[in-house]
This record gives sequence, C-alpha cells and structure tokens, in this order.
Amino acid sequence: MSEPIPIVRKGALLQIYLLASQALPLLGQPLLRRRLRRGKEDTTRWREKLGEPSARKPEAPVIWMHAVGLGEVLALRGLIGEMSAKAPEAEFLVTSSARSSAQVLARNLPARTRHQFLPLDAPGYLKRFLDHWQPALSIWAEQELWPGAVVAAHDRGVPLAMVNARISAKSYAKRARVRQLYADLLARFKLVSAQDQATACRLEGLGASSVRIDGSLKPAAPALVADEAEHARLQAGLSGRSVWVAASTHPGDETEALLAAHTLPERLLILVPRDIRRADDIASEAIKQGFSVLRRSQGGLPADTTRIWLADSYGEMGLWYRLADAALVGGGFDEIGGHNPWEPAALGAAVLHGPDVRNFERDYATLREAQAARQVARGSLADALKDPELFEMAHRAHALVERARGSLAPLATELLALARLQ
Repeated sequence: MSEPIPIVRKGALLQIYLLASQALPLLGQPLLRRRLRRGKEDTTRWREKLGEPSARKPEAPVIWMHAVGLGEVLALRGLIGEMSAKAPEAEFLVTSSARSSAQVLARNLPARTRHQFLPLDAPGYLKRFLDHWQPALSIWAEQELWPGAVVAAHDRGVPLAMVNARISAKSYAKRARVRQLYADLLARFKLVSAQDQATACRLEGLGASSVRIDGSLKPAAPALVADEAEHARLQAGLSGRSVWVAASTHPGDETEALLAAHTLPERLLILVPRDIRRADDIASEAIKQGFSVLRRSQGGLPADTTRIWLADSYGEMGLWYRLADAALVGGGFDEIGGHNPWEPAALGAAVLHGPDVRNFERDYATLREAQAARQVARGSLADALKDPELFEMAHRAHALVERARGSLAPLATELLALARLQ
C-alpha cells in the first residue's frame, strides 16, 4: 500500500500562480513558434515543451532529474552514475530548458539515461508529461523550481528532492520578497541538499527544514567525453605543438587570451567562445591583430603557422581539454561570475581564471586552497602559462576530482530510499 499524500498548504501567492498558469497554453505555442523561427528551439523536439514526449517510457522505475542550464545538467552525471550503480534496475530522465544543454548532454549521456525538455509550467502540459513518465522520484538541481511542476508531482505522491543547491546573497534577497511562495514549495521536499553552509542557511530562511550539506556535484561529474578516433587524429596532427585552451569565453576573456597569444608564438591557442554565434566577430578581431586563424567549422588541421584555432562548435569541450596542457576558464574578466573549473581539472588541464568567479566562489576557493588553480590579473596570462608549476597544479586538481567522486555514496543512497529502490 502506498503512503498517503501529505497535505501541504497552498498559500495565496502559490494559488495565484497556479491559477494564472492555466492561461499559459494561450501563449505557449505562439511563444515557442517565435523562438523556433529565431533558432532558439530544437526543430524536431520543441513539442516536448508542450508535454508531448519524444521517447518511450522504459519498463522500469524512472528517476526524473531537472536542471536549468548546461553546467547544472552536466553536474548531475556523477550522481546518476552513483545511483545507477546502486540501483541497476533504475532508469533516468534528465530535463532542462536550454537547447544547448540538450546538444551537449547528447554526447555525454550516462547509461540508462535519456533527455527531454521540461514542459512549460501549465497544468495540461505537466499532466501529459507526468502521465507518460510516471517518475518514482523527482530531483531538482541548484535553485531552479517551477511551482506548477513541483505541485503537480507532489499531488501525485512523487517524492521530491533538491540537490546541489546554491543560492547567493543577491538571489536570496530576491526570493525573500516572495518567501511564502518558496516556503510552500520547499515544504513539499523530503530532502534538501546544499553545496555550502551559507546556502543551507538561506534555504532555511526561505522555509526549508533539515537542510543537509553535501558540497558541489560539479567536481564529482565524469570527465566530458570525446570521440576517441578524432582525439587520436588531432593529437597526431598536433604532435610537437604545445596547446592551450581559452574555454567558454566572453569578450574580456578573449582580449586577455589574444594578448597572451602575442607573446607565445610557439603555442597553439584553441579559443572556445561561450556563444558560437560570436565566432565571426572573434575571427575578425584575431585576424585584425595579425593572427592566422582556422575555424573548426572549416575542417582540416591547424598548419604550423596557425596561431588560433577557433572552436565554433558545440559539445566538443572534452576534446579540447584533452588536447590542452592548460585552460583559461572564461567568465572571469567580464563580470559574468566565472564558469566551471572542474571540467578541465578532470582531464588534466591546469586551471587558470580571471578575478570574477563569484558564481563558483566555493569551487575556486577549494582549488586555490589546494594550490590547484591560479587567478591571473589582466595582462599576466602569458606569464602564468609559462610557469613550470602548472603540471603539478593540474595533478593536484585531478586528485580533488577523484576524492569528490568517492563522496557521493551517502546522498545517492538516501535519494534511492525515497524512490524505494534501496
């Protein structure tokens, strides 16, 4: 016999939201079609956002995990691997919203896992989604909560958990203005796991109870994959050349990378913009500065005279990190807040970054405390890349990754217990 569904209040703000969401279908399709024309939606899968599945439900218990963006989605893979090992009968469904997250995850899907786009937060779309997938557990990552989906899953008796939660002081201040809404949602969660003590306190301030601290999932995520044959081909073609990468870059990162490249003529820079739609502008600026540039989309291998290889492609970061000795992780020179340092660390590339890493403050602090990453000031990147200590720094970072992967077992066990798979 299944447990009775606990009754949880629906305060005024939540009731208003749920009532308003009933009108969403009036806008849903026109909005998605407009985004489709602009290339922001997948032409073959956009109807998943209307709750129409494009994959079959497996004949097995389904654990549904949701994360909003690319980094958050990729961070779930380590937890999926640990849960999968402990419960070989389970299957996994990962949902997200961004098209880029689906493209990259497709190359990095763990075993027994499939991806779908989360439906828009309207009752009819959610009913269609939940009727099809019938999840045994719903896991939400970081701070992304869709009220309609949370309530709909809870009303069906699906246990809810939040993992890898991270809320900055600024985000907390915004959410505190509608604290009762968050309190009503968080009351429906049976397990809430935060990355750090500050986030745990903020979640409790929003109404969560018994928040546990398990650290970030990002360092425990498996290394990004790469096509083995392509890696071997490129490695052979670049034999004898020292390679470094500027990854997930924004304009300020690119300014620093090109400045460093001027003083490192013997090295090949693989430049990977966060948004490949900027590739034309980046290539024009590099050529203007006198660099010989090859674009990945043009095919072929860099010649000995090629100084910049512009990676205008999605889903190949695993390949670029494998080829590089060191990585400038972008987002640190543009008031972006930094990007994930654990992806290069997992593949043995030394981690360098700019001063603004507030979105990954704890991650970078952990690396710096272990002398496993280095902050570089404007104009000093070339000197950092010449430092012979980078090899040892990369080794220390990789050791932290291995340690993190061994720490997922307790959280995985408790999550599986919620789904009655332990």
